[in-house]
Amino acid sequence: MNAQARTVVLGVADRREASRRAAQALKSRAPHTFINFASSELLFKLLSTKRREILRALTGAGPLSIREIARRMERDIKAVHGDVTMLLTAGVLQKTEDGLVELPFDVIRVDVVLKAG
Repeated sequence: MNAQARTVVLGVADRREASRRAAQALKSRAPHTFINFASSELLFKLLSTKRREILRALTGAGPLSIREIARRMERDIKAVHGDVTMLLTAGVLQKTEDGLVELPFDVIRVDVVLKAG
């Protein structure tokens, strides 16, 4: 993996843990972005099968229109629009100045611990 790869870590964390992760990232100078969710249920809801397919389609593709994403995936544009909107709201995707959608990360890491209790 490229030492300069832009990584996003999707995880479950309360405010204290999120602050600890942010402080650790600043110390390490690692090119990581953390997006935290209040529960694993919320994280897994965001990462539905269809949304993971969108992330795969955008990996390395550069900016694309929602219409082009739908065409490449052979899906209905309205459904893709809804999924892209959810990923934009979560911060996993971003819009370019000209309104295209892009995945600004080279690596997406999901960090979830499931335990009893």
